[in-house]
Amino acid sequence: QLQLVESGGGLVQPGGSLRLSCAASGFSLDHYTIGWFRQAPGKEREGVSFISGSGGNTNYADFVKGRFTISRDNAKNTVYLQMNSLKPEDTAVYFCAAGSSTISTMAPGPYFYWGQGTQVTVSS
Repeated sequence: QLQLVESGGGLVQPGGSLRLSCAASGFSLDHYTIGWFRQAPGKEREGVSFISGSGGNTNYADFVKGRFTISRDNAKNTVYLQMNSLKPEDTAVYFCAAGSSTISTMAPGPYFYWGQGTQVTVSS
């Protein structure tokens, strides 16, 4: 079974940091583009970042540039999202998703396999 499992969410104060993990089972993540998405109550799911299946290229939404970093550890078959300088507006359920290695977009549509999400709450 192809499976993605997110972990690392929790409650953090504004300005704090969290590292989210996306662990893959049943496939090698280095053959897929992996994206991070988030969804807050009453809002559409939005793209946060992706890391491509070829060349290790990355991209970030404007609202996280300079604060979030996406990376991967192929030996652990895991993709990470390091989140620094967190703001209350970052509060959401965060999902990872996998799609074709040719994907180069943060739009959710082209991604085929989705995790169940992990809650991130930024509050004082």
